Amino acid sequence: MPTRALFPTLIYQAPLQRAGLAPLNRQLLRECLQLQVDDEAGRRWSVRNYPGGYTSYGSQCRMHTVSPTFERLGRALHRHVRTYARALELDLDGRELSMTDCWVNVMPRHVVHGLHLHPLSTISGTYYVRTPPGVPGLKLEDPRLDRFMAAPPRRAGARAQPWVTVPARAGGLILFESWLRHEVPANPVAAARVSISFNFGWF
Repeated sequence: MPTRALFPTLIYQAPLQRAGLAPLNRQLLRECLQLQVDDEAGRRWSVRNYPGGYTSYGSQCRMHTVSPTFERLGRALHRHVRTYARALELDLDGRELSMTDCWVNVMPRHVVHGLHLHPLSTISGTYYVRTPPGVPGLKLEDPRLDRFMAAPPRRAGARAQPWVTVPARAGGLILFESWLRHEVPANPVAAARVSISFNFGWF
């Protein structure tokens, strides 16, 4: 065909590992929920910045450096990040992408995570620890959205949509370039969605 795709936005979605994940996931869930209980500073920060939910982003954002369980998760994530970086054809000039941040998110009913990006990072992502049926996925914004001047709407089922939601599945992860804006819509179910977010950088 005479048309071709330019400026593709690549995301990466995969299970953390093919087998033997249950023990790690159980321990991660225990530590996430215990951190919510113990992290008084994080709960205060969440009241102002994540109403109704809990995140350790403002208090304990380097969990891979304080917990052997999170450090193990980081090692497993690193393999996926390397694969994704190759797909992105990044020239890292002999440097290695390394995990710079890693934090916990607990999202009860009605909690929203507003539209944002991750500045000063290269690759960001989320690992899903607990995803009860019906919890929201990750909603990604077309980075060209603010330039769609006088553009008609897309047909249902079109490949290019202004928003794409990637389902959240326990034991799975999603990676994206840190400049890509994203959000999590309100959780409509009574059970809490538990995830671990992270950043990788090369400088």
